[in-house]
Amino acid sequence: MFDGYDSCSEDTSSSSSSEESEEEVAPLPSNLPIIKNNGQVYTYPDGKSGMATCEMCGMVGVRDAFYSKTKRFCSVSCSRSYSSNSKKASILARLQGKPPTKKAKVLQKQPLVAKLAAYAQYQATLQNQAKTKAGNVAVSMDGFSWGNYINSNSFLAAPVTCFKHAPMGTCWGDISENVRVEVPNTDCSLPTKVFWIAGILKLAGYNALLRYEGFENDSGLDFWCNICGSDIHPVGWCAASGKPLVPPRTIQHKYTNWKAFLVKRLTGAKTLPPDFSQKVSESMQYPFKPCMRVEVVDKRHLCRTRVAVVESVIGGRLRLVYEESEDRTDDFWCHMHSPLIHHIGWSRSIGHRFKRSDITKKQDGHFDTPPHLFAKVKEVDQSGEWFKEGMKLEAIDPLNLSTICVATIRKVTQSFLLNGLTTSGKPAPWQRQ
Repeated sequence: MFDGYDSCSEDTSSSSSSEESEEEVAPLPSNLPIIKNNGQVYTYPDGKSGMATCEMCGMVGVRDAFYSKTKRFCSVSCSRSYSSNSKKASILARLQGKPPTKKAKVLQKQPLVAKLAAYAQYQATLQNQAKTKAGNVAVSMDGFSWGNYINSNSFLAAPVTCFKHAPMGTCWGDISENVRVEVPNTDCSLPTKVFWIAGILKLAGYNALLRYEGFENDSGLDFWCNICGSDIHPVGWCAASGKPLVPPRTIQHKYTNWKAFLVKRLTGAKTLPPDFSQKVSESMQYPFKPCMRVEVVDKRHLCRTRVAVVESVIGGRLRLVYEESEDRTDDFWCHMHSPLIHHIGWSRSIGHRFKRSDITKKQDGHFDTPPHLFAKVKEVDQSGEWFKEGMKLEAIDPLNLSTICVATIRKVTQSFLLNGLTTSGKPAPWQRQ
């Protein structure tokens, strides 16, 4: 079906269509998905991303080249035929495993093909670069590893205490190097889970590089782990919980009296607070819940707000889906303390621009977020000199956050300003009406 043929006219006889549907199509290699148009072949590197299947004829092609906004059909013909009698025959052919007819050719314009070729070349270049650097970059099988990245490059990670809005940001002061903890002993042949004491050598955010007690200067079994994990405990937890402390098999021969060794090593040492796990659990409790409705900035028109629904909460960050998004993909991410989100009715109360939703009533399960959950705006004394319309100032360009531009105050509301950014005397795109 990727043979670069010309599409058939609508007046083609049924007999010729039948013959065409019986033509054999040479099988393509499963590891080389291709797109062919006007006699040219382009490789689509990821194989699946950007592809779609026609609901009428079963043709697989580039999603952007499909017809209609929903991208359900590969051509106008398939879209019109979907509700006609030919639908039954097409579905029957698909069930019988017959290849689609030439009518099902995906209509592609030359500019799109050119973009696909450029995209394919770009992705292939990235893949080649990744293969070249694979031996120099430390990446775990499950994804990026902060521990390996920091350790292999001798980088310095910003501490958790720098982020007061993050989980444990206000109670991380007790965690530092040389703190002792009880962790699972992975160097053991016992069938049951046992623990041993380890010391923190290095911190990288929530991650810590640990070394088992008794290894001295031997880094052979050093490992990274998340200090907030469920298997990390303060010294004394095993004794209180009835869990065994067993030295690693590699160093069992070094000492005959491990109890005396631990007493000597742990005297005067620091460990985690007894309520550390409780603090971790409490810091991961967020007041915002899925299905809550909020007003949030419209990412396509930054000078107005619109209604969105909380889809998920991760680390205090909210994934907000705009209420009018039918497929739940039109979303916006921000922190729960961000000044970009507000309670329902906020825009109207201060005179801010607001996009009304086409949805006349709340969907089942959705409810308005209580106003007290939002960050309060600091009150300022407006009795003296204050912002006025027409004033000039410097402001961050919302379309290029790395730059600061000259701005003009267009409106003063009860809580913040609406700025019209200007660069060399020209208004920014989002300011144009």
